Amino acid sequence: MDVAIVFLPLLAAIIAGCFGRLIGDRASQFVTTGALLISAVLAAIVFVDVALDGNARTTELFTWFKSGEFTLSWAIRIDTLTAVMLVVVTGVSSMVHVYSIGYMAEDKSIPRFMAYLSLFTFFMLALVTADNFMQLFFGWEGVGLSSYLLIGFWYDRPSANAAAIKAFLVNRVGDFGFALGIMGVFFVFRSVDFNTVFGAAPSMVGTTINFLGMKVDTLTTLCLLLFVGAMGKSAQLGLHTWLPDAMEGPTPVSALIHAATMVTAGVFMVCRLSPMFELAPTALAVVTIVGASTAIFAATVGLCQNDIKRVIAYSTCSQLGYMFFAAGVSAYGAAMFHLFTHAFFKALLFLGSGSVIHAMHHEQDMRKMGGIWKLIPITYALMWIGSLALAGIGIPGLFGFAGFYSKDMILESAWAAHSPVGQYAFWLGIAAALLTAFYSWRLLIMTFHGEPRADHHTMEHVHESPWVMLVPLFVLALGAVFGGILFFDLFVGHHMGEFWRNSLLVLEGHNTIEAAHEGPSWVGILPLVMGLIGIAIAYVFYMLVPGLPAALVRHVGALYRFVYNKWYFDELYDWLFVRPARWLGYEFWKQGDGALIDGLGPDGVSSLTRDLARRAGRLQTGYVYHYAFVMLIGVVLFITWYLFVQAR
Repeated sequence: MDVAIVFLPLLAAIIAGCFGRLIGDRASQFVTTGALLISAVLAAIVFVDVALDGNARTTELFTWFKSGEFTLSWAIRIDTLTAVMLVVVTGVSSMVHVYSIGYMAEDKSIPRFMAYLSLFTFFMLALVTADNFMQLFFGWEGVGLSSYLLIGFWYDRPSANAAAIKAFLVNRVGDFGFALGIMGVFFVFRSVDFNTVFGAAPSMVGTTINFLGMKVDTLTTLCLLLFVGAMGKSAQLGLHTWLPDAMEGPTPVSALIHAATMVTAGVFMVCRLSPMFELAPTALAVVTIVGASTAIFAATVGLCQNDIKRVIAYSTCSQLGYMFFAAGVSAYGAAMFHLFTHAFFKALLFLGSGSVIHAMHHEQDMRKMGGIWKLIPITYALMWIGSLALAGIGIPGLFGFAGFYSKDMILESAWAAHSPVGQYAFWLGIAAALLTAFYSWRLLIMTFHGEPRADHHTMEHVHESPWVMLVPLFVLALGAVFGGILFFDLFVGHHMGEFWRNSLLVLEGHNTIEAAHEGPSWVGILPLVMGLIGIAIAYVFYMLVPGLPAALVRHVGALYRFVYNKWYFDELYDWLFVRPARWLGYEFWKQGDGALIDGLGPDGVSSLTRDLARRAGRLQTGYVYHYAFVMLIGVVLFITWYLFVQAR
């Protein structure tokens, strides 16, 4: 069963990718979607068996490679942490596969698209079931490769190609740090097996290693290097620039990458390595600061975006920041709880936005929408559910949408940490909660309400999506509505100890989740209050006084441009890295390769040969007296040489 969950998507990807033209579009969709639905059902069964009944296990499949005394096996590790990820990955991916049957119906490369989706899912499953660092790295890099293929799926669009290359290169920066971290782990522990490394980690507390000519703390250095990989994969501040551009891919790709799979890999990795991070408080502080800074940065940028998918993309970036600063204050259960709930409501929002784009004839600019809620009421209602879950709206003590439980627990845990970085994360998280609610309702109002801003032809053809696209939205909506209240007790409540068992390690005195339950009531209520304030402000700005945003922009033009241009990170990186690299490459090409290597090498030799041949060719005049004259000169030279030799 465990093996089938992981390898069914790979088998489906091979069938659709290699034989798609032979079996056709419909069969490719059936094979890939069917394989993912079976994996999702099996993952649910495994979740009950492992997470609820406590039957964790590791299945060794084969010896992967052997070098001297170093032997590494490919093994499938199933514990509670893995079981949660299996449900999330297969659940969301299967719904994306079903949704794609309708959304990509008119595409000319359906088998290739479905194969890419399944291949992406396989690599993600390989990542979350890894039993060692090398297997983790295999899935990690495979997900990066698949994301490149999916983002650049429409390769005839220059913008899609540029976005795919950007995602690939930015992730390589993070992956370089990740690879160094894995090398460091092997150097220090002489093993890459999780259990071996985790068991030996306490003995490394207080020790130092030589890194870049400096004596540095061993575990802090290793954890920070590994976290650089997480920053790239999960689009944290500094390595986030690829994520909004990834919206150039088809909408199902956006949902798959940004909701449950690739971007959550970094959060999963930090939680998996909690036995190492717990022993490196400096590394945890860095994780907290980076996560909190990302949460507020992305929330501010989301305020000003006009592309419906980019608003949701920056929302993803912000919510990932929440997950990271939860892990940074040792609230790993809260981080995974938010990962779990976020997967459902964010996939719902992405696929819901795809339904809007489908209805609006591929229009993504919210400024060209409006007045369509009566035309697509089902999509409208489902987008409301996703937005309520994202904003964390609920009635304390009675009921709340999924984000109400998970986001609040993260903020309460940050407060309960009683540390400077915890307070930093708490207050930035509170501010981000207000901004999240604001841009969520800005999206709803601009997209569905007000006067229609699309042209008459588009408005005439606005229609609800087919049921093959709507059914996955209903399934995801169930998770967005009930995911928080049903799983709160297991993830972060009274039963979290027996639920997580040995999947996560929290040292004595670090359990901020337990401390959060004893915190003041205002800490738990404040995020809800801020969310409601954000909704109210958006309602005033875009419903009651629709001219207010433009007036505000005129008064704070410089600040608006700063936020609208994403804090100028792209421009800064273009100036610091892209332009110098392009200039250096051009000079190496023209001066190094062209002038020096080719000039003195093949081009120079061929040019010299061609010149000599041209000069020799001029001797062939066709006149007999020319040839006789040359022969006479030759005889004279020959006689002269002979006489000279005889004289010596």
